[in-house]
Amino acid sequence: MSNPLSDLVLGFQGLVEDVPDLVQPIVVALAGAVPFIEGEGAAAIGIIGGITPVVAAVAGAIGNLICVAVVVLVASRVRTAVTTRRGAVEKPVTARRQKFERAYHRYGTPGVSLLGPLLLPTQFTAAALTSTGVSPARVIAWQAAAIALWTTVITLIIVGVIRVAA
Repeated sequence: MSNPLSDLVLGFQGLVEDVPDLVQPIVVALAGAVPFIEGEGAAAIGIIGGITPVVAAVAGAIGNLICVAVVVLVASRVRTAVTTRRGAVEKPVTARRQKFERAYHRYGTPGVSLLGPLLLPTQFTAAALTSTGVSPARVIAWQAAAIALWTTVITLIIVGVIRVAA
């Protein structure tokens, strides 16, 4: 039985190999916008597809960051609309929400942003941070740092593995 995420990754890899060189970074950026693929997965797709590692990493990170910025801006508007609506009723806090809030109080925006990708896609973490009232600029800044960090680390690992295997 096929896995939808692995099918998506293989589809992006095939697309990178099939399109002209000038378009390849755009495909990698689009892959970076997909939750669970993220900038680091997109960089791997690009590198395996034959793109220079730096170009693949930058393209993947940019695609991921653009998607995260859109999510943050939309979540911020939704939060503002919900919190300013007259007669808004507080929803009961779910167990998942309590778990996130405990992590947030323990690690703050920097910690949740930098460690979040180990558990959740950056889009989910960014939306959760924004929904708690963290300013969109702060969320985007820390998510950008996390995306840059994780994309760089994974890119360096992939390049190292390829060099060792060659």
